[in-house]
Amino acid sequence: MSTRPGPDDILPTYEVEAAQWAATRNRSLWEEPALQACVADRPPGLRVLDLGCGSGQPIAAWLVGRGDRVTGVDGAAAMLAEAAARVPEMRRVHRDMRGLALGQTFDILLAFNSFFHLSPTDQEGMFPIFAAHAAPGARLLLTTGPAAGEAVGTVGRSPVYHASLAPEAYRRLLMSHGFDVIWFRPEDAALMGHSVWLARYTGGPRDA
Repeated sequence: MSTRPGPDDILPTYEVEAAQWAATRNRSLWEEPALQACVADRPPGLRVLDLGCGSGQPIAAWLVGRGDRVTGVDGAAAMLAEAAARVPEMRRVHRDMRGLALGQTFDILLAFNSFFHLSPTDQEGMFPIFAAHAAPGARLLLTTGPAAGEAVGTVGRSPVYHASLAPEAYRRLLMSHGFDVIWFRPEDAALMGHSVWLARYTGGPRDA
């Protein structure tokens, strides 16, 4: 790997760091307020697509525990091996989210702390994929950065790439692919400082 990591280093990094990452992943479920908003008052049994599912804990485990049917997609086989041990009820798909075409739709789409590892160009390319996998009324829960830019974080002992578009670019992409923005919470203290979007799929593009 190069000294400064790039988006092409993400999957090799998670292959190497999977066990360490899974063992040390914060399981306090600080994500629960966002997850509760995403499922709202909908009954259990929702079809959930978790893009970049990792080990499945704690997010997929929470959804499975609620009675939802979770399909987890990850491009790192080692992460899916961790998920098999930790959340065996989750359907696991070993695939890069870029170019994903499962031929089915879901009630909930998650790209939580995964989407922001993609390059800006690849992030833009994910919005048709979100729309293709969204059932009418589906909700999308997405983490980004608070502003346009690139950053380097860490996974285990390894540096990892992050990128973000500007919020207005995400809003435009969501609306042009049939999603209404419910809320955007940049660097929300209640969500451990993460910047989180919640959107609803209405099935038709509109002008931003």
